[in-house]
Amino acid sequence: MSRIIMLVLALLWSTAWLQSQDPYPQNPPSGRSGAKSSQTSVEGCLQGSNGNFTLTDNSGTTYQLQGDTSKLSKHVGHDVQITGSTSSSNAASSNSGTTLTVDKVKHISESCKTSK
Repeated sequence: MSRIIMLVLALLWSTAWLQSQDPYPQNPPSGRSGAKSSQTSVEGCLQGSNGNFTLTDNSGTTYQLQGDTSKLSKHVGHDVQITGSTSSSNAASSNSGTTLTVDKVKHISESCKTSK
């Protein structure tokens, strides 16, 4: 009889312990910030100046560019491919809902495509 009670207590304890475990950890993997972001490449028309640059892709989506934008001024008005991490912005004052942090710039053509 005492073995049955011990077995029931052990099962109850392990069930309670399993229920208290978090199947989805809240901490992001090491090396990433808490903001949701993903690595992507976007091709489009580069516009802007003085460190304030935007990239508009062929579907009309505009990305606010940030990070190392020092090499972008020579590509303004050109079709480029920007590789970096994206994140959505909830700021009401922002015209662009998506920010693209520049990791790499690839020149595509001397002029922007006008078709959408």
